[in-house]
Amino acid sequence: MPYNKTTPDGNFHRINIKSKALAENMLGDADHRDVLIYVPYGHDGKGLPLLVDLAGFTGSGLAHANWRNFGESLPHRLDRLIADGTLPPVVVAMPDGFTGLGGNQYVNSAAVGRWEDFLIQDMLPAIEGKIGCGGAGRRGVFGRSSGGYGAMYHALKYPDVWSAAGVHSADMGFEWVFLPDMPKALRALAPHDMSFETFLKAFDKGPHYKGDDIHALMLLAMGASYAPDPEAYFGVSLPVDLHTCELDEAQWSAWKAYDPIVMLDEFGENLKKLKGLWIDCGDKDQFNMVYPARQMHNHLEKRGVQHIYEEFPDNHFSLDYRFDRSLPFLVNALNS
Repeated sequence: MPYNKTTPDGNFHRINIKSKALAENMLGDADHRDVLIYVPYGHDGKGLPLLVDLAGFTGSGLAHANWRNFGESLPHRLDRLIADGTLPPVVVAMPDGFTGLGGNQYVNSAAVGRWEDFLIQDMLPAIEGKIGCGGAGRRGVFGRSSGGYGAMYHALKYPDVWSAAGVHSADMGFEWVFLPDMPKALRALAPHDMSFETFLKAFDKGPHYKGDDIHALMLLAMGASYAPDPEAYFGVSLPVDLHTCELDEAQWSAWKAYDPIVMLDEFGENLKKLKGLWIDCGDKDQFNMVYPARQMHNHLEKRGVQHIYEEFPDNHFSLDYRFDRSLPFLVNALNS
């Protein structure tokens, strides 16, 4: 593609939000977070719908504004889509959701922090008060991977806050997505005497990070999010015996309660309140996410929940191009 950006640039605001919800964490993470706010060219943001971009594991919304080689940053993508008329003008917030465990599922956790409360009680009023965008019926949330999980989780629980959700390659169907990696996590812990604390302190020293160690870190972060252990270092846990890898049914039940497919029993009717729900996944997803995505699609059809479901010929990574399809759908839904 020619290196020749001709579309006018939107404007940025950067706000810092101090939060009691985030102060209550076991990781020692900061209680204040930066949020980048994109406002399209020619607009001050007032009266526009608001989308919130949730970053995936090891990511941050702040990184989504970075210059990209052979591609587009999220703001440049928004500039292009708005300039060519594909995307109606919209304000997009990009919060920094990185944590000491490398990522975030955007749920309330005694270990990781009360991220649901941060997004809804702290961030949204700060953005809407400053910009004059969003408001009831005019807010959407989207993301990919862990960010896609966050979007699905919030859509299920808070349809009166979020009126549209874009769910890309999301963590659903935990037995297919997380359980297959448990033996790898135990192998990563083995050189550290099966100690969470020793592993995490060694990881923190770096300077290089092996892929298997990052996957182990991710699973520990999931445990700290879904089933925090108040007696463990950083509150982390795994739902398996550290020697035999046998499933701990009590801990696994705590994890499963956060699985969007399981959550349908309690919260599924909430999805009928949404103006728009987009779900997609690559058919070659390395983490098996396409199979629970298909299950979610089938469940929603049986429940009569209106949604868009798409599969595409790709894997789990470098999928921002999918936003060309989902973001116009979400904004048009919010404008309806």
